[in-house]
Amino acid sequence: MTEQNRDLAPPPPLAKGALRVTPLGGLGAIGRNMTLFEYDGQLLVVDCGVLFPDVDQPGVDLILPDFESILDRLGDIQAIVLTHGHEDHIGAVPYLLAHKSDIPLVGSQFTLALVEAKLAERRITPYSLTVAEGRKERLGHFDLEFFAVNHSIPDALAVAITTPAGTVLHTGDFKMDQLPLDGRLTDLAGFGRLGAQGVDLLLSDSTNAEVPGVVTPEREIGPVIDTIFDSARGRIIVASFASHVHRVQQVLDAAVAHDRKVAFIGRSMVRNMGIARDLGLLRIPAGLVVGLDEATTLPHDEIVFMSTGSQGEPMSALGRMATGDHRHITIEAGDTIVLASSLVPGNETAVYRVINQLSRAGATVIHKDVAKVHVSGHSAAGELLILLNVVKPRNFMPVHGEWRHLRAHARLAIDSGVPADRVVLCEDGDVVDLVDGQARLVGHVKSRYVYVDGLAVGDVGESLLTERRILGDGGFIAATVIVDSVNGKVVGGPTVSAKGFSEDPAIFEEVLPLVTDALDRAAQDGITDPHQLQQIVRRTVGRWVNEKYRRRPMIVPTVVEV
Repeated sequence: MTEQNRDLAPPPPLAKGALRVTPLGGLGAIGRNMTLFEYDGQLLVVDCGVLFPDVDQPGVDLILPDFESILDRLGDIQAIVLTHGHEDHIGAVPYLLAHKSDIPLVGSQFTLALVEAKLAERRITPYSLTVAEGRKERLGHFDLEFFAVNHSIPDALAVAITTPAGTVLHTGDFKMDQLPLDGRLTDLAGFGRLGAQGVDLLLSDSTNAEVPGVVTPEREIGPVIDTIFDSARGRIIVASFASHVHRVQQVLDAAVAHDRKVAFIGRSMVRNMGIARDLGLLRIPAGLVVGLDEATTLPHDEIVFMSTGSQGEPMSALGRMATGDHRHITIEAGDTIVLASSLVPGNETAVYRVINQLSRAGATVIHKDVAKVHVSGHSAAGELLILLNVVKPRNFMPVHGEWRHLRAHARLAIDSGVPADRVVLCEDGDVVDLVDGQARLVGHVKSRYVYVDGLAVGDVGESLLTERRILGDGGFIAATVIVDSVNGKVVGGPTVSAKGFSEDPAIFEEVLPLVTDALDRAAQDGITDPHQLQQIVRRTVGRWVNEKYRRRPMIVPTVVEV
């Protein structure tokens, strides 16, 4: 098994007739999916998504792939191929197109509709090429063939990429629901045909590689939702991903059966369901959906709210309901709340916090731990083995998953007969060349996290996040002193103030003479440089805080010369 190596050098020039594969995101974490393919000077991008921050990244809104390695080659990009419309696969498209807006986008009808709606908010009108399963396209040196896969969003596609170097199959996210609600099966027959022709490299979704067996069919959720509706006597609030059209359809069907109206809450939910309705992917009977203003006037046993916020996002509709900050809905005893989604790794704490807040307000909260209100959109180990056996790839690279998922998937590939030396385990930025039918790890390009904070992109780095974490953990102490610019003696202050450290300002009175003494000793030693004096103040205050409180706040000293 070929493993990643943090000491890898930059890759050599691409050999003639070779295909280069560089994952710029999606390995080691769930999100930020982006893979770069290069052949004979031309580039093809598959997916361009975001990663959502965790508690160790305070103030960050989104995390992007690192575009730095391709910014001077944007003109070589033949297209961005999008496998489906989830944010971790399309969310970074506006940020890449901000550098060059005419890069073509290729994807299914629903996927492109979601992307175009996002781009319209930024006044970008892309060139889009709509494709569907069974479609073949040639983009530069790349011959593409698209295959239907089912997932937790309509219109998902896998893509086979063929060049003279060989054929690569990228599955995107997929599962093998044999009873899909829309009747759209994962195209195993097509994969089998492709495998018979020869697949030189398989890149496959690893999210559920540790889960044995197969995924539960989506249609088993319907009866559970119906039972919940039958027993609910008050308002029903269902939270789901804003792109999970099939789950929303099941909620709409249950609402019809129980004579309830439905109101969509959350900007992305309203937008996405409108798109799905217009494309015929969501069936909404006339008069079923009402506006939020009307919904709040209906009797509690006649309304269902379909909301965003299933991942505990604090600014989502459900998150604001949980904290009592929603403008229209206040949670009450008798409300039934259904979290009809998975827990994205890293979001567990936020989700359970919301569950506790809703429960405290008197609501009955139903989630996947207590009822079958969600099934995964990703293939379990049994289905991944089926794909491996059908495709019979000559080389294998697990993608889309944390390290535990990637390693589990690599073991499955070896068990299925892929030679161990042809299973390539990579991290973001690793460069793999397909040469003479074998995939080899040849180098590494920079692939850092690029943070979005408000309107700023890339202005926040790891050092700034470290400072934010220190502020959040220990607070902030500011120490100011005025010194004579000639001899360095204290002529004013010192004064010490703090935020997030203590509510009693008097506690700092005992450190003031310590700072004065330290600066007086420095003046006697002839130290007058302001920077050196600042470090003396920092060390003096830091030592006192550590000895007295065993805490490590951020200490910002200011020395003013007069």
